Amino acid sequence: MKKNFGLYLILTDPVAGYEACAQAAVDCGLRYLQLRMKNAPCAEVVATAKAIRRITQGSQTRFIVNDDLAIAIEADADGIHLGQSDQSLTEARAAWSTPGKLFGLSTHSMEQALQAVALAPDYIGVGPVFPTRTKADADPAVGPQETARIMKQAPVTAVAIGGITAANLPGLLDAGASNFCVVSAVNASPDPAGAIRELQQIWKTHCF
Repeated sequence: MKKNFGLYLILTDPVAGYEACAQAAVDCGLRYLQLRMKNAPCAEVVATAKAIRRITQGSQTRFIVNDDLAIAIEADADGIHLGQSDQSLTEARAAWSTPGKLFGLSTHSMEQALQAVALAPDYIGVGPVFPTRTKADADPAVGPQETARIMKQAPVTAVAIGGITAANLPGLLDAGASNFCVVSAVNASPDPAGAIRELQQIWKTHCF
């Protein structure tokens, strides 16, 4: 069954610090929090992942690790998010068979979103909606209308991602998107809890 929860937060170089941002996500009741530390030393990623695990443990915030299955397992995260060019979801699920773990998958088109169904991910990411600077190898922007169309037709929970800010979020939601993911919109703020609350209020205003 599709789930609507609003903001899915990815942590990448937050100005307030990883632990402060993770605590803000928990305090604000976010459903998903993902750690994405591209090119950081493995030991640093593991230490950060374990710290976030301690903060999210026992809360309603599910802690997801980006790309690296070994780190997700070592930190006992709630799940892993994989891209189209990462380890296959089928292989990851076979290697991490602990009950209750979550598996997310990035998609960049209607074709990829529909193909993902056979892999039975717990959710899919759809985008990038807008041009984004947070990924050097980002795919071409899909646009809010097409993103919303893909999300509506996808038979699994879908999350819009890519270049989403408080300024362009209303248009995306009005197009029909329900869940959305941000990076810079929270990571660049010295007040992550305030940024989270602003985004969630926009979501509530446009979706309820």
